[in-house]
Amino acid sequence: MARTARWTQNKTSQGIYEVKLSSWKYFSDYINQEILNYNSFVFRGHGNSSWKLEPTLDRIIKYPKSPKRESHLESFKFETRGRRGRNPSLLETENDWWALGQHHGLHTPLLDWTESPFVALYFAASNALKEKHNSLSVFALNQISIRALNGTIDKSDNIELINDQKPTVKIVKPLSDENSRLVSQRGLFTRGPNNMDLETWVNKYYPEDRKYMDLIKITIPNSGMQDCMRYLNRMNINYSTLFPDLMGASDFCNTKLTINKY
Repeated sequence: MARTARWTQNKTSQGIYEVKLSSWKYFSDYINQEILNYNSFVFRGHGNSSWKLEPTLDRIIKYPKSPKRESHLESFKFETRGRRGRNPSLLETENDWWALGQHHGLHTPLLDWTESPFVALYFAASNALKEKHNSLSVFALNQISIRALNGTIDKSDNIELINDQKPTVKIVKPLSDENSRLVSQRGLFTRGPNNMDLETWVNKYYPEDRKYMDLIKITIPNSGMQDCMRYLNRMNINYSTLFPDLMGASDFCNTKLTINKY
């Protein structure tokens, strides 16, 4: 009897591939064999494989030019007065403010990514335990390809503007010292055109003559997730290390309480 394949890989659209693992146990094998030598990839985990690469603000505000976006950020700036410590660092750009809010629960136009595929798997697995959908996913995004696509868009005179701007995807790497979660998670962000999910963006602007994988969706069946969480905990990937604060300590203890031999 033939052994079940560890994974299958298929091109789903321009620049996008989907890899279907037969078990979470083969995630490490896939990373080692297919991605380890490419350090330009960043990763994001979803507890439900049907979720889009869409920021929270876009799910709430459906109109790209809505004034609610700007007023939402101004409201956040106002409410943070006196809550960033005695000598808060200067946040110079709009994306710096969005990044600060992102890791404190604010609805923003940013998407979280991490340089670690196993941190992304952790977020996917922990959410999958709560969501209980049939499958979860980890996305791998090639930063070099994204920059190349941005260059093509910037040079083109035939690209339709969105919000009076070229529809590029910005890679945001904040340098603020006050976001310890970002450091612990080896995190960064992307910010794309308003109300356009990242898969749609890659498919729409990907040149037909390119042969590379810009975006990989690794789909994993939602079974054995407690074992997956135990495995990642042995790698020192857990709430306590990813959220170095009292909330992280509490969530770690709650996980330890509910998962046997964690």
